[in-house]
Amino acid sequence: MKLRRSKSDETTSATVTLAKPGGKGRPTPTRKEAEAAARERAKVPRTRKEQNARQRSARSESSQRIRQGMKEGDERYLLPRDKGPVRRFIRDFVDARFGFAEIVIPLMFVAILYSPLVVPLFLVLLVDLTVLRFRLRKQLATRFPDEPLKGTTYYALTRAMQMKFMRLPKPKVKIGSALPEHYR
Repeated sequence: MKLRRSKSDETTSATVTLAKPGGKGRPTPTRKEAEAAARERAKVPRTRKEQNARQRSARSESSQRIRQGMKEGDERYLLPRDKGPVRRFIRDFVDARFGFAEIVIPLMFVAILYSPLVVPLFLVLLVDLTVLRFRLRKQLATRFPDEPLKGTTYYALTRAMQMKFMRLPKPKVKIGSALPEHYR
């Protein structure tokens, strides 16, 4: 009769447990681990160096959480210029279309080497951004008739001129995809 678990039984049972969907993605700490972590947090730093290290790590964790929230488009972490349904619609509208504006920056490096190319690039950019502005204004007028449109053109043009992988918050829609009807 076997009353104890062997080490091989413990390792196999630990690897079999899977994270629940919608769970926190990690196992709940044991009481011993939780108490040790609480004691560690409660310790007062003895030296200035320890105090600075603790503050630096707290700032780092906070800024990392904020940065991740901004990338994901979480309203709590967005800058005031990015908040609201109108700005969310503008981001999706700009991200759902292919624009020449996002490839102009790499082409400008080529244009520096070959200067006559600068003028056509600038004209293409101007036409593309003008078309974007008029299409966006028409969509905003139909979708958000009561909202003020001040600053929306500037917001759209600055987002359109960024390369897609550098945009923050990250694009949520793919090029050519249909936009949702409601943004409230």
